[in-house]
Amino acid sequence: MQVNLAKTAGFCFGVDRAVNLVYDLLAKGKKVCTLGPIIHNQQLVDDLISKGVKIIDDVSECPEGYTVVIRTHGVEKEVIDKAENDKVNFINATCPFVLKIHKIVSEQPENTITLIAGDENHPEVLGIRSYCKGESFVFKNEDELENIIKKLPNSSENSVICVSQTTFSLKEWKKCEKIIKKLYTNCKIYSTICNATADRQEEALELSKKADAMIVIGGRHSSNTCKLRDVCKANADTFLIETSQELKNIDLSNYSYVGVTAGASTPSVIIKEVLKTMSEEKIEKEVEVAATAAETAETADKAAEAAVNASADGEATFEEMLEESFREDENSKVVTGTVVNITPTEVFVDVDGRKQTGVIALDDLSAQPINDPSEAVSIGDKLSLVIMKTDDSEGVLKLSKKLVDAFQGWEDIVNAKENDEILEGVVSAVVKGGVVVVTKGSRVFVPASQTGVPRNQELDILKGTTVRFRIIDINPARRRAVGSIKVVANEEKKAQQDALWATLEEGQKLTGTVKSLTSYGAFVDIGGMDGMIHISELSWNRIKHPSEVVNVGDTVEVTIKKLDPETRKISLGFKKLEDNPWEILKRDYPVGTDCKAKIVGLASFGAFANIIPGIDGLIHISQISWERINTPADVLKVGDEVDVRITEIDFDKKRVSLSMKELLPKPNADAEAESETAESEEEDAEKESCADDNESACEAPEAESGDDEADSCEEETTEETAGAAEETPSAADREVSPQEESEVTAE
Repeated sequence: MQVNLAKTAGFCFGVDRAVNLVYDLLAKGKKVCTLGPIIHNQQLVDDLISKGVKIIDDVSECPEGYTVVIRTHGVEKEVIDKAENDKVNFINATCPFVLKIHKIVSEQPENTITLIAGDENHPEVLGIRSYCKGESFVFKNEDELENIIKKLPNSSENSVICVSQTTFSLKEWKKCEKIIKKLYTNCKIYSTICNATADRQEEALELSKKADAMIVIGGRHSSNTCKLRDVCKANADTFLIETSQELKNIDLSNYSYVGVTAGASTPSVIIKEVLKTMSEEKIEKEVEVAATAAETAETADKAAEAAVNASADGEATFEEMLEESFREDENSKVVTGTVVNITPTEVFVDVDGRKQTGVIALDDLSAQPINDPSEAVSIGDKLSLVIMKTDDSEGVLKLSKKLVDAFQGWEDIVNAKENDEILEGVVSAVVKGGVVVVTKGSRVFVPASQTGVPRNQELDILKGTTVRFRIIDINPARRRAVGSIKVVANEEKKAQQDALWATLEEGQKLTGTVKSLTSYGAFVDIGGMDGMIHISELSWNRIKHPSEVVNVGDTVEVTIKKLDPETRKISLGFKKLEDNPWEILKRDYPVGTDCKAKIVGLASFGAFANIIPGIDGLIHISQISWERINTPADVLKVGDEVDVRITEIDFDKKRVSLSMKELLPKPNADAEAESETAESEEEDAEKESCADDNESACEAPEAESGDDEADSCEEETTEETAGAAEETPSAADREVSPQEESEVTAE
């Protein structure tokens, strides 16, 4: 059995972009939710869910602190408007090819009738229709199209345009295009099928013609995957699977040639698993060759690595190959051409002095990653080009602009090194030991240690990003350059910090982002510099960890409490004055206020009760009841809710006295008198005892003896006080400070 994988299989540009965006956000510690599944592949969606990604159906469902990612299909205009109006933090990952359709239909006059080829229930089509100012009609085949056109007014008052869903069947589109031109002469037709989709369908079609059976890998709910299946079914037995596990239910033993393709939402890892499962030892080599397309990215990285490390092993460098390209012979030399036509994948030029048609493939147009040739050139542009190949049989010259740019850009790199200039480029590849940056058409190697990426992070986060760097080493003979991103980043960070520090002052209010949490506080980025909110400054209430109040990524309002110019340490405050419980007490709970309180601690001398969050008051044992009680525990327990009256507040010492007794009915007069008599007798006895003690001390014959007795008396008093203090509940038991305990005990 021979197994062959279609060249264009797996993630398209739009899907790859959206998926990488979500993974990048997760890598940065962001909380992410997607508006619907990011792609129609359950395995990948499950992986994202396992990493904390939430799936929501409406932007209003976005949890606080989360970023919403809008998937590649796009959404209705109303959804975007709602997200913006409600100030929802969102990132629009709609495929650029879909956004192009939105732009086309939205720029039409209000009386324009829009014909849309696609599935009327598909999210992409729903989004396209929402941008149409006039009437819109959806058709999925030539019959439906004919019925729609017959009903349309053939009037000059209405203009008509036609677009297609990016994943629409290319075969069906060609049929419908003929009908439109035949039945509606003034209709503007825009071919908006994604080139990746078109290529994938064409390749699947050709492969199915050769194969006995076709394996189509992708989600069963994916539009482009289902269309691939339909394309293949016309020529071969076709099986749609989502994972390699489903191959167990398919008997391929009777097929000698099996073709494999995959939808735009299928990760490469799943494609590889399917190929591996289908392989046998005797054909292992064939399958590995067939899987080349699934490993294109890996191959490119190895090539980049070889180019960077070439100087060490004596192989020709990328730049040397450039130089070789400029040798003056018939098929390899610099020519001048004028751009006459641009397609999604190629640029056509008229070459001066040549009769052949010049063609620049997308990969040969620019060293920087681009999605459309129009990003790099325009019709009428004069270009310097290298002839890569001459095909006289087809009358075609295969050209490269990328090589010319690289050769000419080398001088800029040399000058930048001499003048210590900062360059800007795009990270094109991650290779062994670092990354490759493309600038002015030339490649610069940046070692991992010079990227600025921490060791615990993957260098992949830089791929595709624009970076600023300096040239730190250069080999003119071999056209090899080494750069540093970190040097520039450090310089810019220091400059930013210096500028920021000059504007800071104590008491200043700022907005920042929580970067990290520790057991003792939270570190906040205030615009290029970090300040710390100590845990005591996070809340007026006692907390065990900063995460009870803030989380990483939160936007917070802070106040600068202290600046240390020498260490450049910044202490921040977070608690708001209006939340101070003592201010609330002063405003809402004056002396004499009756309120509910919760018992939070018990001691021999009374009970502690919480009035409002952050403030506990003392109910002295004498204020619990009119009747005499031995201990508060006889009538109260922790957790009880009681009625109290605020009898005294000492704001300086942060102490509050409470009474339960004053809210209870007084006993009758006889009982009250008896109680007062008993209390009076006790007081008299206590006074008499103290007088006797003092008299004994005064009658001491010698000063030394008197001093000893005084010391003994003082020690007894201290021991009694200490005993009372030991009976005071701990801060953990009643949520009150040790200082407060000591003050109450002394009272």
